[in-house]
Amino acid sequence: MSHPLDRPVWSAFTGRQSHLALRDGAALRVHPDFGLFAATADDASESLEALGRLVRAHGGEVGLVERFDPPPVPGTTVVKSALCWQMVAEALAAPKPVDFQIQPLTDADAPEMLALAALTAPGPFFSRTHELGEFVGVKVDGQLAAMAGERLRPEGFTEVSGVCAHPDHRGKGYAARLMLHVAHKIVQRGETPFLHSYADNTGAIALYEALGFRFRCEQVLTVLAAA
Repeated sequence: MSHPLDRPVWSAFTGRQSHLALRDGAALRVHPDFGLFAATADDASESLEALGRLVRAHGGEVGLVERFDPPPVPGTTVVKSALCWQMVAEALAAPKPVDFQIQPLTDADAPEMLALAALTAPGPFFSRTHELGEFVGVKVDGQLAAMAGERLRPEGFTEVSGVCAHPDHRGKGYAARLMLHVAHKIVQRGETPFLHSYADNTGAIALYEALGFRFRCEQVLTVLAAA
């Protein structure tokens, strides 16, 4: 029996987040307002053709996150392919007291969250990505300085994502502390935190390891667009 994190996109959007998926037969893609993720039930030609139709019907790019390079998807072209590390929290570091306030972010903060993500590129972030899970942030003089939140939610697991800090506020420990806050909240719900990082981002991986995350497996991110 496969592990739910082996195919995290399929696991999440045929499970707890299925209401966010656009379907065509054995293929799905997340509504473009929420993200670019897509997946198929298998590598059958009918499934791949269905995914191609979804890409063409709704435009934009889609991202597959799988253990191996996917077979060609009819009617699409590969825009990007990158090796990623999937990491799972085994024993989270204990959060230390801080001299700043961690506060929940709401729909009212959405424009600032989108702007911060556009500036810092923590990963794909769209107008309603913040609705995929709980997000928290640090504000300085009323402006959003850093944030972190949740994204994919396969059964029993929740992904920590959207972690970023404004360039003017880096080096203050905001991002790491927000990550720990989000991860500990996930653990308190009885779930296991996990995340994805580009395999060559050694600095980020070192931070994640210091926080208690450990390598689980390699994943391949493949970004497709209509040909």
